[in-house]
Amino acid sequence: MSDLTRRKFLSMTAGATTVSALGFPYISIAGDAKQKVVVIGGGSGGAIAAKYVAMADPTIEVTLIEQDKHYFTCFLSNEVLSGDRTLDSIKFGYDGLGKYGIKMVHDVATEIDPVKKTVKVGGGDTISYDRLIVSPGVAFKYDSIDGYDEKTAETITHAWKAGPQTATLRKQIEAMPDGGKVIIAAPPKPFRCPPGPYERASQIAMYLKREKPKSKVIILDSSQKFSKQGLFTKGWTELYGYGTDNSIIEWVSSDNGGKVIGLDAKGMKVVAGEMEDEHKADVINIIPPQQAGKVATANGLANDKGWCPVNQRTFESDLHKEIHVIGDACIAGKMPKSAYAANSQAKVCAAAVVAALQGKKMEEPSYVNTCYSIVGEDFGMSVAMVYKLNDKGQIVGIKGAGGLSPMDASKEDRKREILYAHSWFKNITHEMFN
Repeated sequence: MSDLTRRKFLSMTAGATTVSALGFPYISIAGDAKQKVVVIGGGSGGAIAAKYVAMADPTIEVTLIEQDKHYFTCFLSNEVLSGDRTLDSIKFGYDGLGKYGIKMVHDVATEIDPVKKTVKVGGGDTISYDRLIVSPGVAFKYDSIDGYDEKTAETITHAWKAGPQTATLRKQIEAMPDGGKVIIAAPPKPFRCPPGPYERASQIAMYLKREKPKSKVIILDSSQKFSKQGLFTKGWTELYGYGTDNSIIEWVSSDNGGKVIGLDAKGMKVVAGEMEDEHKADVINIIPPQQAGKVATANGLANDKGWCPVNQRTFESDLHKEIHVIGDACIAGKMPKSAYAANSQAKVCAAAVVAALQGKKMEEPSYVNTCYSIVGEDFGMSVAMVYKLNDKGQIVGIKGAGGLSPMDASKEDRKREILYAHSWFKNITHEMFN
């Protein structure tokens, strides 16, 4: 992608998130019958899907089931760890969706009956639907790491669902002595937000450089390479002395013993690699292996690998008809598991659902993703891509319609990418909750 085209693309995605590839919002000719769409999950996919169905056809009764009354964004939550952002700045409520006629149910969706077309929630109520959209995010496979479980995660956090654990991890880093160590255990692929563990290490390193310069962040990785690796290592080299004896960041790949397989929570040690080496730290952040959210796996929407196969044109489940799965939980071709990918999928899915309920032909979809990472002070970067369906019905990137930040970008461009990231954050959260 040329620099000019790239800048236009990033400007568009940072400042125009209310415009989808399918031309939402549009005016529909609705039928007389009152039809019902239920959406499970109020994150980057679910909130957008509910909103765009309601905007596309106001005669459709839209119900959004979300257990929490407030949503904490995972995207840019790593800035809380560096101290550059407050926890309250990533906290949002759902009141703004009321003006679209969306009914909010703050409860846990537990059972889906695809024959009766109903969803049962924890409080005992049963909600009927004509079409169901499931956007459950991810669940954590705690038992993949010996000695780790959901209870332990309250203190040895993953913070991969932003909120209280994000605050706990920040406090632990603040309390750590100068000269201490932070270990981040990065999970095997696929997982939510591929660049996330490495941005997290960067943000923690930024804080340590300012406040605890004798300290270190060690990434123990279950993979041999990672998203935006060249750009991350360039930033780490410039900002944190990466590759030197005094580097604030150390990365250990899986083939060098980086895969974490066990935890000694009391001894503050992790066990990693085939040789089962022990690594002691002052702060341990374990990001476990992941699969589709519980409501999907418990109700027959996931395959034996824990992810949800879908028709990538409409996101209708391959396993249960008239149920659609979007966001991190679904298998969406070449699209990553990211907030903006979920946003884009939600709009395509909303168009498919409305078209199906109105008995119309769905327009040809296109999809987009952009992802920002803030490596340190005045060093931002991004990856962007536009996608289409190939002749096999699979989502693939369009050649030349995306790319990474240039390796040789100027300091001004690196700084500008941070401004773009913050603008993107404001726009996507405004679109989700207002």
